[in-house]
Amino acid sequence: MVPNRRAFLTATAVGALAAAPATPVAARPGPPSRPPRTAPAALDALLAGNRRYAAGRPRHPHEDRGRHRVPAAGQRPFAAVVGCVDSRVPPELVFDQGLGDLLCTRTAGQVLDEAVLACVQYGVEELRIPLVLVLGHERCGAVAATLEHLRTGAPVPGHLRLLVGEIIPAARRTRAVPGDWAEHTMRAHTAWVRDAIRADPAFTPAYVAAARCDLATGLVSLLP
Repeated sequence: MVPNRRAFLTATAVGALAAAPATPVAARPGPPSRPPRTAPAALDALLAGNRRYAAGRPRHPHEDRGRHRVPAAGQRPFAAVVGCVDSRVPPELVFDQGLGDLLCTRTAGQVLDEAVLACVQYGVEELRIPLVLVLGHERCGAVAATLEHLRTGAPVPGHLRLLVGEIIPAARRTRAVPGDWAEHTMRAHTAWVRDAIRADPAFTPAYVAAARCDLATGLVSLLP
């Protein structure tokens, strides 16, 4: 992301936070016949699917052969997920969703750039997606590379400089916080990405939330 855009988003994020949706309730048995079209219902569907995934009882909805014909005629995903490229956190598996359910954009460390924002805007404006979820996770490699750079001052090679440069502000803000620096950095960066998307007028129609995935358990928890 270009520096002036980061400065604008950082300056406007605080005043643009949307009201939180209602507390999710337990999902009804079986996949819904129609995708959720409100933010609370969409968040409920994601968290219910994640509980199935973490418990080792995924339903793998919307993956049967007949389902292929439905999204072939047009897509209607109920949530957009901005996640990390890490192979351990594919959103469709983590949230136990199937074909046509999620619009996923993934970059290392869920770093934002104009292409990512354009993809999410397409989902919100054209597909009327009511929920955008920024998904971070523990033991993120992009975060680890950022902290190693700050600890040692070693140069960051090639295109990796973009990733490290975007995560550095969160790492610096949390360096003095007691505890796990990597965990604090991941949470702060994930929350900043959420707030940056919230602050952009292009995403006003959607509710934007942030969450953390625990690799050991598979459970996803919302970030404040």
